[in-house]
Amino acid sequence: MNILVTRRLPSSVLAKLREAADVELFEGLLAMDPVELRARLAGKDAVVCMLTDTMDRAAIDAGDRLKIIANVAVGYNNIDVTHARSRGVVVTNTPDVLTESVADFTWALILDITRRLAEGDRLVRRGEWKGWAFDFMLGAELRGKQLGLVGAGRIAKAVAERARAFGVRVAYYSRREVAFPGEPMSLDRLLNTSDILSLHVPLTPETTHLIDRKALTRMKRTAYLINTARGPVIDEEGLAWALRERLIAGAALDVYEKEPIVHPDLLPLENVLLVPHLGSGTTETRTAMADLAASNAIAVLRGQAPLTPVLA
Repeated sequence: MNILVTRRLPSSVLAKLREAADVELFEGLLAMDPVELRARLAGKDAVVCMLTDTMDRAAIDAGDRLKIIANVAVGYNNIDVTHARSRGVVVTNTPDVLTESVADFTWALILDITRRLAEGDRLVRRGEWKGWAFDFMLGAELRGKQLGLVGAGRIAKAVAERARAFGVRVAYYSRREVAFPGEPMSLDRLLNTSDILSLHVPLTPETTHLIDRKALTRMKRTAYLINTARGPVIDEEGLAWALRERLIAGAALDVYEKEPIVHPDLLPLENVLLVPHLGSGTTETRTAMADLAASNAIAVLRGQAPLTPVLA
């Protein structure tokens, strides 16, 4: 059996894969060129890939022996799941193992943007801080405010569970009925009433530019927008406009429409926090993600059921 691994993984995970099959490891630091990816997929029985690897129809067809695509991510919008299924290729992802780290990170973004931490850090580094003043760089309190969650999956639930510690009440929007620790609302009402709006939806045709100019104008002028989901859920040009015009108070982004490119109109703005896709970025979580992907690949190659198959 032959496995293609598209990025360096922890040594313990690579050792685990090498015990089960021959491993071809791409040593590059960035995503593989699509042409090279297709060439390397030829003759491989499995691929352990990243969300930055485009596993489209052409890539899947190039993997003439592929049995499994093990994605080291929860999202799988980088994979043509329908075509993979038509070819008999199993697709897996890594749910659960990153839930807690992303939930913690979401609150880190909320605390940072509402208390202007990164903005203050930049000010100090520029040598512009002149000392304590009573009304200097005032932020926003969280206690008593409404956290609106768009989406009601595992990560959103973990974010909601942490809200109690900050005295924040939770509301949420979901297209399906779910058991969730908060008040269900229509998306329009959630936009109108939330002091913090946090996005936790997968990227689909329905969620692409879900937060556009129209949605942004429905938000409170004192509201903050947080995105740890997928970049294209927000219309970045519209967001830059809303932030410039002070239609909302601020935004914190971990993901971008054309990652790693950030819309140039966002870059000069002080009321937006721009973070380089670090939501699951702890040593423990990234190792657990890679290990789960490896376990999925090994299970399928051994004729066993995958641990976390994508069923969509």
